[in-house]
Amino acid sequence: MTLTRYSIPIAVIYLFLAGCGGPVPQQKAEAPKKIEPAPDVFRVQFETSKGSFVLEVTKAWAPRGAERFWELVQRKFYDEARFFRVVRNFVVQFGLNGDPKVSAFWQNAYIADDPVKQSNKKGTICFAKSGPGTRTTQVFISLRDNSVLDKDGFAPFGTVVEGMDVVEGLYSSYGDGPPRGTGPEQDRIHREGNAYLEQRFPRLDHIIKAKVVQ
Repeated sequence: MTLTRYSIPIAVIYLFLAGCGGPVPQQKAEAPKKIEPAPDVFRVQFETSKGSFVLEVTKAWAPRGAERFWELVQRKFYDEARFFRVVRNFVVQFGLNGDPKVSAFWQNAYIADDPVKQSNKKGTICFAKSGPGTRTTQVFISLRDNSVLDKDGFAPFGTVVEGMDVVEGLYSSYGDGPPRGTGPEQDRIHREGNAYLEQRFPRLDHIIKAKVVQ
């Protein structure tokens, strides 16, 4: 299925909007342990409720994005996170922590944009955002050729190299979130974490563990 001329702007706009939730009070936290810089190329295995898949990250594609992703994996940020937005033939989105205090800590930890060096082809991973310079923790994997997003500054930093069938098989029947669907509300995930998702959307697949394997 291809996007129509009418639907392309809507899809692009929603990807921007999906990058951030509403305001959340900042929580006090201890200074995090220093993380060593990311290697030029590394692989991350995601063990999920549906099976495992592996991402290969290439730092040269989007250095800032790759460094942030490396840090989040090292800090186990993605462990137990839900795949809260799975839109068939479009994207799988995740990256909101199940603990509201952790989400609040990271919500405004923005990183500057990277220039787009690789196209948003099927299987690539990219940070979501709500405008220039607003990338934090949310990422999406393209389920098709989404090269239409290139011109809007979405810079892929890696690609799925194993288990794309697992990614494509993640539970998607809840559909998109508001305003385009009745799936999970990102503001409520920020405020209530996994407790909200487990109660209202119990069939969502989730990440058991994400770890660097190479």
